[in-house]
Amino acid sequence: MNTSQKIALVTGATRGIGRETVKQLAEAGVLTLLAGRDPGRTNEAVAALASTGLPVEALVLDVADPKSIAQAVADVEARFGRLDILVNNAGIFLDDIGKAPSEQSLATWRETFDTNLFAVVGVTQAFLPLLKKSPSARIVNVSSVLGSLAMHVDPASPVYGFKVPAYDASKSALNAWTIHLAYELRDTPIKVNAIHPGYVQTDMNGGQGEIDVPTGAKSSVGMALLADDGPTGTFTHLGKTLPW
Repeated sequence: MNTSQKIALVTGATRGIGRETVKQLAEAGVLTLLAGRDPGRTNEAVAALASTGLPVEALVLDVADPKSIAQAVADVEARFGRLDILVNNAGIFLDDIGKAPSEQSLATWRETFDTNLFAVVGVTQAFLPLLKKSPSARIVNVSSVLGSLAMHVDPASPVYGFKVPAYDASKSALNAWTIHLAYELRDTPIKVNAIHPGYVQTDMNGGQGEIDVPTGAKSSVGMALLADDGPTGTFTHLGKTLPW
């Protein structure tokens, strides 16, 4: 490995936006760790990308399992000694869109927050020591416009009439985490930003999105490759600032 080559890690990357984010980062010359909880699917995804000559390697990581996180950190430290880019891409959508906000089960709320918020916090905390060893690390949290409180209370907003509370609130909380971590690291070279990928055609929404997967990955990749004079503590989509 060239010691000047950046090292990136993308969670939940065996398919969809995560896998495309890995591909685009690797195409930019970044040695990218494709992380997934299932070893078979993770290795299969890596083999497909690596066969085209891209610098992609596998990392087994279940973001909801503290032991798996600790093992992944140890693995990355042993292999590279640092981490330059962390893209917290893993996420789930469990709300029943046929039910009112008050009808969503408490189990749905808990499981959604476990993955969409608590796992992100846990993974970030665990990898932060390795990110601090980078000369200019980047943390990208994949959020959603559905986490925007301002848009949810605006009748003119495209999300005003679509309420999936567990998912929405988990992304609002993720945005808050982004702001707090960016503040903590404001005097360091580390930049922390949240992005909205767009309404992307993925398995999560049954392919009903408005943009394709390559376009959906661009916001994550852009913030992952952010220049040293770039912003921190922002919420954007394709470079456009979104309301909190």
